[in-house]
Amino acid sequence: MKVWLNTWTLPKRMKWMNYVNMPSLLLANIILEKQIFPPTTTNIWLRLMLMIFIDTTAFFAVLDEDDQQNASALNFWVNLLEQKSKIITNNYVLLETIALLQRRIGLTAVMDIRKIVPLLQVDWLTADQHRVAVNYLIATNRRRLSLVDCASFETMHRLGIRQAFTFDKHFAEQGFEVIP
Repeated sequence: MKVWLNTWTLPKRMKWMNYVNMPSLLLANIILEKQIFPPTTTNIWLRLMLMIFIDTTAFFAVLDEDDQQNASALNFWVNLLEQKSKIITNNYVLLETIALLQRRIGLTAVMDIRKIVPLLQVDWLTADQHRVAVNYLIATNRRRLSLVDCASFETMHRLGIRQAFTFDKHFAEQGFEVIP
């Protein structure tokens, strides 16, 4: 879906907003729900892209040919790239993924993940965001829920991401849409 964005038609009260740095889904909601911009203006294109968070289980399934989810994960990964989706992860997931790949497959898989990283938007957690994740982990009092999962939930909530490319059931338990 494409929406025409004409900067000259901004309502006066909204001209101060920085639309370049606004997350695409938030901007899409403003455009579609508030109907600020008519779909017939002709200045600048705004492409509404799918924002999706990718988890360690999806990375592993894509890179490990022996993984039982490999075929569906590879197919979905290719579709994401073809659709030019905004694929987001965080530094905790990358750390966990690299450690898992190195241990189970070897350094060649780590080199493969290095080729994938430029295709991603990596969210680097701050000390405050780390505290939020740790506090959530402690509050849930669940042994099988990891700090990396909690950091992922924090990233997704903060960035307004509703979909996760994962094979981890904890994301669905937290109310996120799990795909594929």
